[in-house]
Amino acid sequence: MLQRIQSFWLVLAVCCMALCFMVPITKYTLEVPVMEQTVEAELNLIAKDAPNMLEQMFVPGSSVQFSQKMSGFKTWPLMVLAILVGVITLVSIFLYKKRIMQMRVVAVAFLLNVVYVFLLFFWAVDAYAKVVGQTMNAFDPQVTWLAGAYAPIVSLVFLALAHRGIKKDELKVRAADRLR
Repeated sequence: MLQRIQSFWLVLAVCCMALCFMVPITKYTLEVPVMEQTVEAELNLIAKDAPNMLEQMFVPGSSVQFSQKMSGFKTWPLMVLAILVGVITLVSIFLYKKRIMQMRVVAVAFLLNVVYVFLLFFWAVDAYAKVVGQTMNAFDPQVTWLAGAYAPIVSLVFLALAHRGIKKDELKVRAADRLR
């Protein structure tokens, strides 16, 4: 039945994973004292192009937008994992007649989401900070976490709630079968 609460949790988990593609993950701010400028960069799952950096760099006191496309930083492992988690979670919604299978599929989506979060926080954010810092001949840009970083964590919570709901349903069915 699609009107079960775990279906609602699964839909919310899919929405969180879709949100990862729409909003930036982090924002980097780097002060360049030589040119009296602030360089700003965003890490997105799908690289967005910024205005031409060369035109912006010669205006003292301005804010320069750093382009993720031009940096050559690839986020395809994160994109593949986010798509996998979203698709697997979406498929699990329609496995409501096979609760045991649905629990296993949700568990796989949960594990893939944990891998996604691990790669996001321990690989992508630091690696892109190094790319931004090396390109501008500076060190350690200031990192601001945005909604794209928190959405997969919220998705983990929704997947855990869905798994718990499916398990409760399975226990109810088993108890009813025992009484017959």
